[in-house]
Amino acid sequence: MAVPLEVTTTHVVIPTEIPTATRGLTGFQAVPDGAGPWPAVVMVHEAFGLTDEMRTQVVRLASAGYVVLMPDLFTAGGARKCLVATFRALTSGSGRAFDDIESARRFVAGRADVTGGTGVIGFCMGGGFALMTASRGFAASSVNYGQLPKELDAVLVDACPIVASFGGRDRSLKGAAARLEAGLERARVPHDVKEYPEAGHSFLDETLPGPAPLRPLLRVMGAGPSPVDAADAWGRIEAFFAEHLAPAATR
Repeated sequence: MAVPLEVTTTHVVIPTEIPTATRGLTGFQAVPDGAGPWPAVVMVHEAFGLTDEMRTQVVRLASAGYVVLMPDLFTAGGARKCLVATFRALTSGSGRAFDDIESARRFVAGRADVTGGTGVIGFCMGGGFALMTASRGFAASSVNYGQLPKELDAVLVDACPIVASFGGRDRSLKGAAARLEAGLERARVPHDVKEYPEAGHSFLDETLPGPAPLRPLLRVMGAGPSPVDAADAWGRIEAFFAEHLAPAATR
């Protein structure tokens, strides 16, 4: 296993040329120390927003050798104001959240120290967006316990390679791993889908997600960390991204 790289983190304002994107869109970025160049990844946060847990995940992936940018989809007013509209966009397949993700993709891909393809990774709500954007300019997608769209086959047309992880004890996504794998097979999309029988929702998190009042409910729903399964999932994600995001000359 490679030694994790030291990284530098910054909060950034993400410029956009898309009229319907968020004005003053902000994000959290981590860049490996050193000359690079590095592949880039856009990370999409879970439903609780750009939390300390999500920042930890940005740093974790960047330390594996990626420039990672997580746009704050709640820039316009926080989770309380933006959550409903963001989920509405996820369900419909269009809206400001998609414009913000595309703005982040263009911004990070345009860095002078970035090379190869740009990936997308998401968790929970963000996992849904990672799936929905797999055919929108990304070279690889990592879908982690994200909801599946009703029209799955349509979403998978021209999708990039997808690595996906689900928890067998996640009551909210029962059977999702099998349905996604079947859809990817039909679409002939390169993929690696795995369900972890003993894991629940948010098992890649290092701590139980969400505000304190919600945590007892999340525990009942089977959400929370599963370190052994998380380590395996991250190993698969890193191997998949190394294969599909490396510059063509190094593959």
